[in-house]
Amino acid sequence: MREPIIIYTDGACSGNPGPGGWGAVLIYGENIKELSGGEPDTTNQRMELTAVIKSLQALKVTGWEVVVHSDSAYIVNAIQQHWLDKWQANGWQNSKKEAVANQDLWRQLLDLMKKNRVAFTKVAGHSGDVWNERCDQLARQAIKAMTT
Repeated sequence: MREPIIIYTDGACSGNPGPGGWGAVLIYGENIKELSGGEPDTTNQRMELTAVIKSLQALKVTGWEVVVHSDSAYIVNAIQQHWLDKWQANGWQNSKKEAVANQDLWRQLLDLMKKNRVAFTKVAGHSGDVWNERCDQLARQAIKAMTT
């Protein structure tokens, strides 16, 4: 049996909205790959989602077990508490009958999740987790690169 692909992700924003960055670390065995990027005018939630999407897009395999570690309660809860299922069943409306924010990114994520068996784990942000801290550094470097 293959070991899972481990992904750590984080997003950051300087202002919300404002310039944003995302960072990710993909780990498979001894192999480690870092990814990052940013947008000049975005939100923290969009950057958190973008980090996961870009990570899953970078995978060259299908049918594998993938574990995504995120400090975003927004993402982890949407998956684990089945908010996404409810949003889709309600025509992409939330419990307040309002349009779900970031639908474009949620739809991309759902499509990518069909390619592998993806599970999400909540990580406490800024708590000393080496890979979460590295993702935060990558996201902040992406913002700095855009704003200097």
